[in-house]
Amino acid sequence: MAPQFGKLYLIPCPLGDSPPLEVLPLSVKKAVEEIDYYIVEHEKNARHFIKSIVPKKSQPDLHLQTINKFTDEAEIPAMLDPCLEGKDMGIISDAGCPGIADPGAAIVEQAHLKGIKVVPLVGPSSLLLAMMASGFNGQNFAFNGYLPIDKTERKQEIKRLEKLSEIHLQSQLFIETPYRNNQLLESLIENLDAHTQICVACDLTLSSEFIRTQAAKDWKKTKVDLHKRPTLFIIQR
Repeated sequence: MAPQFGKLYLIPCPLGDSPPLEVLPLSVKKAVEEIDYYIVEHEKNARHFIKSIVPKKSQPDLHLQTINKFTDEAEIPAMLDPCLEGKDMGIISDAGCPGIADPGAAIVEQAHLKGIKVVPLVGPSSLLLAMMASGFNGQNFAFNGYLPIDKTERKQEIKRLEKLSEIHLQSQLFIETPYRNNQLLESLIENLDAHTQICVACDLTLSSEFIRTQAAKDWKKTKVDLHKRPTLFIIQR
């Protein structure tokens, strides 16, 4: 008889300080109520999220392991041992959906290798929300992560992505460290063709949400401060 493994739930979080149940379905609350074993990006943030969505849950009963850029790859397979023992587990990112631009993807990969059922739960994804609101081609788009910091390399990458967008009719998404958002927008305005469209989607799902799509030439006349605000950038030629 095959062993009964636990399931691995991918538990989304709000993108900011919104009340969790304003942006998350009840299925997320139910999963958090029932699961005591978690793999998280940062323990403090995860505990705060769990408490916010299920205030009466016993914090001392929680078993949390962390995965981030400092985690040794050799440690990852053993993190799923509770699942192999029949216990359900959850992955919690700091914001948004686990596995999307997130170290939790390495855990999901291991789950598939071990035959553990993966259960993605519905929640806010800044990439998809930005694409939905951009007016760009939602049938062909690519997420490129961070652009180079070096000005020359960044210019070359912006031009490359603009050309890809033109050739393949493909929307190109990317992000920046929040304190460099304003500089990135300036680089886009400076290096893109005047008629290339730029979408800036900032503080998604929050009361300060800002979303605008317009040509690079029109962004020169638009004043917006993106400093230290989570932002998605999308271009389409």
